[in-house]
Amino acid sequence: MNLTKALADPHRVRLLLALRGRELCACQITELFGLAPSTMSKHLSILYQAGLVDSRKNGRWVYYSQPGKDAPVAVRKAIEWVGDALAANAQVVEDARRLKELLKVNPSELCRRQCQK
Repeated sequence: MNLTKALADPHRVRLLLALRGRELCACQITELFGLAPSTMSKHLSILYQAGLVDSRKNGRWVYYSQPGKDAPVAVRKAIEWVGDALAANAQVVEDARRLKELLKVNPSELCRRQCQK
């Protein structure tokens, strides 16, 4: 998928920025953005197809992160540009604040909460 199409949605851009320097499980991402799991799955799939996120499965958990140094140059530059351009964005700053609190909660607890909804 085209990089620009993947970055055309504000939720996907915010998601990409939330992954800066860390790996998050799907439950953490879903909780952070408050969207339906199916919606988050679609956003993650689009970012994955564009090469903007990596994923790994560990048991029943799926973890996402930004791609490593072996990612294509265009992908690395796009991620760098987005990070630089939006670092001070109010929504991105609020996401970082919320994520800091969210990381204090065990991911299995988040998953259990989401399954009860």
